[in-house]
Amino acid sequence: MGAKNERISLRVDAGTKRLLEAASEVAGATVSSFILDAATSAAQQELADRTVFRLDEEQWAAFDAALSREAGDVPGLRELMNSPTILDEMS
Repeated sequence: MGAKNERISLRVDAGTKRLLEAASEVAGATVSSFILDAATSAAQQELADRTVFRLDEEQWAAFDAALSREAGDVPGLRELMNSPTILDEMS
């Protein structure tokens, strides 16, 4: 991480503020660092679900087999892809 040059401001109700203050005190952290750590962890988890996936051997074999199959025609797909859409009607 680089220098902390950016600021994020939050507005919360009094109950939420007290909750964050109590939790950060128990964790031995400032409220800012407690919120930053929690938010960073949540953001990494959210993004990991979109960038990394784990498969056991059986799942990997099925996934690899699906990727290795020769492409085939899907009935109606070519027609669907060549049909006008609502976006075409807007132009």
